Amino acid sequence: MAGPPQRAGGHFFWTAETDSTLRPVTTDDQDKRIIGSEFRPPRWLKHRHLQTIFPSLPWAYRPRPKLRREILSLPDGDVTAVDWVEPTGDQPSSVPLLVILHGLESSSDSAYARMMMQAATDRGWHCCVMHFRDCGDYTNLLPRRYHAGETNDVRFFLNSLADKGEHGPVVAVGFSLGGNVLLKYLGEAADTTPLRAACAVCTPLNLHLCADSLNTGFSRFYQWHLIKRMKKAVRRKFDPHTSAFDWDKAMAARTFGEFDDAVTAPLHGFKGMQDYYDRCSSTHYLHSVERPTLIINSLDDPFMSPDVIPDEDAVSENVTIEASDFGGHVGFIEGGTPWRPKFYLPKRITEFLEPHVAMPSL
Repeated sequence: MAGPPQRAGGHFFWTAETDSTLRPVTTDDQDKRIIGSEFRPPRWLKHRHLQTIFPSLPWAYRPRPKLRREILSLPDGDVTAVDWVEPTGDQPSSVPLLVILHGLESSSDSAYARMMMQAATDRGWHCCVMHFRDCGDYTNLLPRRYHAGETNDVRFFLNSLADKGEHGPVVAVGFSLGGNVLLKYLGEAADTTPLRAACAVCTPLNLHLCADSLNTGFSRFYQWHLIKRMKKAVRRKFDPHTSAFDWDKAMAARTFGEFDDAVTAPLHGFKGMQDYYDRCSSTHYLHSVERPTLIINSLDDPFMSPDVIPDEDAVSENVTIEASDFGGHVGFIEGGTPWRPKFYLPKRITEFLEPHVAMPSL
């Protein structure tokens, strides 16, 4: 059977093994920017597709925090939605604020977002989910949506928080597409960002490689499911007479590459899918990150291949990549039972961010 990915010459590769025991990722002493992970899956949930699918099941994570909706007016006349967690007690404005960026076609209702909201609340932090345009249960105003490289909205929101001065230290976490947006923003903003620290989870660091990976094996199921949702969202917003793209080509798209070439690129000013992926893959921005940043990616993620992990010399000294052999795509269930699973990410993320919000002002 295929063994876990191992590291050689700055890259991960698969080894053939007869032993069914998976070895953890290890790193050399000098290889401090890419580290192994302490995450281990339970025996009842080792498979990468089970790790990926299980958190979306209705009983996997039930808590739903009370939210307050804010409509954020953007500089170009459009709007997006920010969901704020209602405090459970008297929280002074000086406590930290965690900003969550969701993934493709997702929202504050996703299990991973609700987990992080609960983890922040448990630490006495403020917390909010910033939606990308046209995501969640609201509709934006302009004839456009969102994409993996749209950093202007995040920049505007974070700068507006800093200008108002109504919150304590601000940190952020992005999941999947939201992780790519966050990392690209951090590279662009460098030392001008108001963020103290950040974390990105299961990030498609190289959009080309991720699009290719979703065209193989069972991963095509995720692609089919997400493209179906994306087409539904497009039909909700446009019709054949109002679309600023080739409607028939868009509705016929069967892969992410085809959809991005037909819809995402023309809607957002890219020459095509290749130009979009070239300019928006966050791997190109990691060398410029100036804030402590943790990237947690699983090497068995069905949305990408281990090749998305960059070489150490392409990564800023402020960035740590935690590469786990297991975890699937935003799964990382580490124990418990099928009815009461225990999740690795909320604790890992908040423990990474906590020391940085305790530091003196920037």
